[in-house]
Amino acid sequence: MGFYVAIIEDAGPDHAVGVWFPDLPGCFAAGDTLDEALLNAPEAVALWIEAQGGSAPRARTSSELRSDPETSADMAAHAIALIPAPGLSLQPAAE
Repeated sequence: MGFYVAIIEDAGPDHAVGVWFPDLPGCFAAGDTLDEALLNAPEAVALWIEAQGGSAPRARTSSELRSDPETSADMAAHAIALIPAPGLSLQPAAE
């Protein structure tokens, strides 16, 4: 099973927790709590991959994403998690 790095945005108790994926443009999940958002995230990844005809981009490592100017500030400002991609045999390279 492969994993994608997710960026978790928690705006506080009056807002949903959002999870998005730098390697999967437009793929996001949400939940009323952090646990709920993280439980919804693998399904969001699977649906995104299905919508792309089953094709998924290579999952970059957190180190690769940190060196990308488009994601480094978001990674510094928010928590990150590794989210499994059901049915995907890709795995990020070891760091």
